[in-house]
Amino acid sequence: MTRPGAPVRLLLADDHPVVRAGLRAVLDTEEDFVVVAEAATAERAVELAAADDFDVVLMDLQFGPGRMHGCEATAAITARPGSPRVLVLTTYDTDADILAAVEAGASGYLLKDAPPEELSGAVRTAAAGQSALAPAVAHRLMDRMRTPAQALTRRELEVLQLVGDGLSNQQISKKLFLSQATVKTHLVHIYAKLGVDSRTSAVAAATARRLIRR
Repeated sequence: MTRPGAPVRLLLADDHPVVRAGLRAVLDTEEDFVVVAEAATAERAVELAAADDFDVVLMDLQFGPGRMHGCEATAAITARPGSPRVLVLTTYDTDADILAAVEAGASGYLLKDAPPEELSGAVRTAAAGQSALAPAVAHRLMDRMRTPAQALTRRELEVLQLVGDGLSNQQISKKLFLSQATVKTHLVHIYAKLGVDSRTSAVAAATARRLIRR
């Protein structure tokens, strides 16, 4: 949490230099913010967060093929005592991404098309130790809470995302360290909740409802 009267110390983690430059330009206009460092990879963000004293890390989710995911970095950063708050800033608003980030310990979730004042407000909210969710994200989470029996669980979303990525049951079981029988059970539950009867239909329905990415 930010010290009273002290500026909010920020770390920007995004693999696109133009995005980092744009964020810095917006955040530098706020007198109570100071951008201390930038990271082009999630791995570097974890290193910097452990080595310096930041209040908030603005974390992208996707850092390119073979790179640590933003959620993995978020979990690594927030696992340390006295860690900075992590505010996810991404283009993805699917249930799978949102739940993964929240489970990883993110204090907030904002979309990159947010206006500057919303971004600044979210940074201050996160720095104060409170949750900062984009309105659209908060709405999706509320919808899940209203219909828990119909909502796909975090694991079901994970399985379905891998199905959408083209993985077989065997490949999914190896990646998630599950038995193939467990993967099949998850798929049965997914089909029932989505009202479908095939992998293709499940992926199509989930994509249309913005549950997973394509």
